[in-house]
Amino acid sequence: MLNPIMSSYGPRQLQIERGDGCYLYDEQGIQYFDGLCGIGVCNLGHNHPSVTGAIQGQALDLLHCSNLYKNSSQDNAAKSLCDFARMDNVFFANSGAEANEAALKLARLWGKKNAIEYGKVIVFERAFHGRTFATLSATGNPKVHEGFDPLLDQFYRAEYNDLDSVKALAHHQDIAAILVEPVQGEGGVHPASTEFLQGLRQLATNNNWLLMLDEVQTGNGRTGKPYAYMHYDITPDVITTAKGLGNGVPVGACMARRKAAELFTPGTHGSTYGGNPLVCSVVSEVVSELSSNHMGELFNETLPILTERVLGLTELQQVSAVRQLGFMIGIELAHAQPKFLEVAAKNGLLANMTGPTTIRLLPPLIMTIDQVNELIDKVALSIAQSAKEE
Repeated sequence: MLNPIMSSYGPRQLQIERGDGCYLYDEQGIQYFDGLCGIGVCNLGHNHPSVTGAIQGQALDLLHCSNLYKNSSQDNAAKSLCDFARMDNVFFANSGAEANEAALKLARLWGKKNAIEYGKVIVFERAFHGRTFATLSATGNPKVHEGFDPLLDQFYRAEYNDLDSVKALAHHQDIAAILVEPVQGEGGVHPASTEFLQGLRQLATNNNWLLMLDEVQTGNGRTGKPYAYMHYDITPDVITTAKGLGNGVPVGACMARRKAAELFTPGTHGSTYGGNPLVCSVVSEVVSELSSNHMGELFNETLPILTERVLGLTELQQVSAVRQLGFMIGIELAHAQPKFLEVAAKNGLLANMTGPTTIRLLPPLIMTIDQVNELIDKVALSIAQSAKEE
């Protein structure tokens, strides 16, 4: 019998039925440390009481309201989110890909405003921006392009962390914007260097381009700050985000400031579900929780320990390098370990790999020190055990 779910995800071995804090539980009640957070989504962990309370409370009042009308839930979420991200305004979407689509439309409008008929965008090798046709075309991974040619011819591609490769494109007169991840997540957890991001900001300013940051994965506290750009002493013109913004409720956001904040006008963009009262009530609660003194104190306690333990993994002979920005961690193995995820699951750990030798961890931001140690202990044990099975 044909599986009623289209087979775009391949075989899935575990059936998850319940979540609580840093842990997930399968149908047999076996506990797993969620070292992936639904790929960076449940930053506040599972079944977070204030998020659950916001969902329940809003469901009693109003789930959906057309964007033909105002609703206070959306107004409150927009203000709190823009304050949190230091942006001027926001378009609410339903996913990271949709948020990036909105950003690409802003780039096209910015080009037209500056007499560029079809403004192109500089993007980067190994980047990942989504799976719609525009965001797939912006993505720098040939594997996810397979079967979907021809892609959109709207992009110039440069090398990540190589400012000279961007400068080499600057002579093109049809560039409207740069779209870049502060940390390439799907591309192997590679943080941008300070020189690179500050150089992009200067190039964008000098050439009248928009600097657009894809913070779908890096935003909402994931790197230890509200948004990753805050590590780099720059301010972008556009930020996109999603994932941790809804802590499991589907939501995306495209935020803009100053010159980019006035590009959308009535009729230029829209969404049936984007910014509905339910998701916006959650956005407000997530932003409130991430802004709280409690979370700041917790970060101060756990991040130094997490960093120390992650760096300590390089003492394992199977580990060649680690890359980290806050709670975003890439562990580079000296050799491929195709059984790592299977072994990790047997040890009660869920993680993923962005390539044959790169383990990615996106753990909950709510971890205690004991849970930080539990996580890294499980990672180290699983690396050592899976190496023996090769």
